[in-house]
Amino acid sequence: MDARRAVAAAKRSDDAKAEKAARARVHDAKVGLGERGPVWWADGAPDLNRHLVKNTPYAAEFET
Repeated sequence: MDARRAVAAAKRSDDAKAEKAARARVHDAKVGLGERGPVWWADGAPDLNRHLVKNTPYAAEFET
């Protein structure tokens, strides 16, 4: 959160150099938390994100 606050402070003071540095810190934190970068899990399950439920194995559970 310190890095995100630093981005906001840099934007308020219109300091492009400080904003760029703070955004780099935010990026590094997100990579460290696994929010960005290569996938860190490998369970072999298919990625069903961005599929309609009716086109997944869960279709029967959602039928009305």
